[in-house]
Amino acid sequence: VHLVETGGGLVQAGDSLRLSCAVSAPTFSRYAVAWFRQAPGKEREEVAAINWTGQSTYYADSVKGRFTIARDNAKSAVSLQMNNLTPEDTAVYYCAATYGLGINSADGLVYEHWGQGTQVTVSS
Repeated sequence: VHLVETGGGLVQAGDSLRLSCAVSAPTFSRYAVAWFRQAPGKEREEVAAINWTGQSTYYADSVKGRFTIARDNAKSAVSLQMNNLTPEDTAVYYCAATYGLGINSADGLVYEHWGQGTQVTVSS
């Protein structure tokens, strides 16, 4: 299983960005996928997750109402639409996947497959 994130960059506060995660897996539709982020000196945070059907999602309180996760099983891809970005959103964003049921880490999911990460920098 191979994951590649794209779409990071430098934006100003209030702007939007859309991250994409291309997943190479023979049965992508059976994978739960999540976006994590890690800022310098901070713990990794699970910001959004989506189950294998796409019908159930999770958002961290810090991004709820601003970020939207979606998946296209036909294209083996997951996106993260990020609106109204703030400097606190600055981090390396990672896409992660795990085979099976559940929505996110709170459901006991352990993400075995990770992308290389993409930098998102929001200036004030």
